[in-house]
Amino acid sequence: MVETCDLLAFGAHPDDVEIGMGGTIAKYVRRGYRAVICDLTKAELSSNGTVDERQKEAAEAARRLGVSERLNLELPDRGLSVEEEAIRRIVAVIRRYRPRVVFAPYWEDRHPDHGQCARLVEEAVFSAGIRRYGAGELGDAHRVRSVYYYMINAFCRPHVLIDISETVHDKLASLRAYESQFEKRPGSVETPLTNNYIEMIESRERWFGQQIGAAYAEGFLTKTPIHLFDLFEGAR
Repeated sequence: MVETCDLLAFGAHPDDVEIGMGGTIAKYVRRGYRAVICDLTKAELSSNGTVDERQKEAAEAARRLGVSERLNLELPDRGLSVEEEAIRRIVAVIRRYRPRVVFAPYWEDRHPDHGQCARLVEEAVFSAGIRRYGAGELGDAHRVRSVYYYMINAFCRPHVLIDISETVHDKLASLRAYESQFEKRPGSVETPLTNNYIEMIESRERWFGQQIGAAYAEGFLTKTPIHLFDLFEGAR
């Protein structure tokens, strides 16, 4: 069954996509585009919260962004590697939804799973476009138009900035849905996420926004040249 979408965002764990590009997702959903989130793992090794709790938080976070469909491939947390079975699962998702644009975490990050997720998605995007790859099993070949990488823990000079001034509150609301991760509660342990992490992300997006004269923006990287359709369109 083919269920097309415009934007398909992959994350290693539930909350990765929200941290890196929740505002962009909410912005384009508001404009009538269809977005799907696919988490590779259930983050079962997280220091705080349970798998069931995290899944409920992920569903609520997606709802706050306006995303109607969120998948989980149930690959092993801290066990992500570029191997054939994982690639095939991601290819099947790409061919099922046939997105125009795919997003993945920036390949350089303090958490190794984020870089592994980027590499897996790169491999799957390429394989998804090969007609004979998984023929008759994984669906018809599909070529993604563009792949962009969002930042989680990294802070670097982006290639693309997207104004999220109108949806930054949706982004922050989606992050606050993950109470088990970002709030210090009885019995929880201190992690980088419980130490004003949401405030840090808000400050990062405010800084990115300043670079383009906006209140807030999200930054993305790409490994391929960007096609500038019109030299003056959208220029400021």
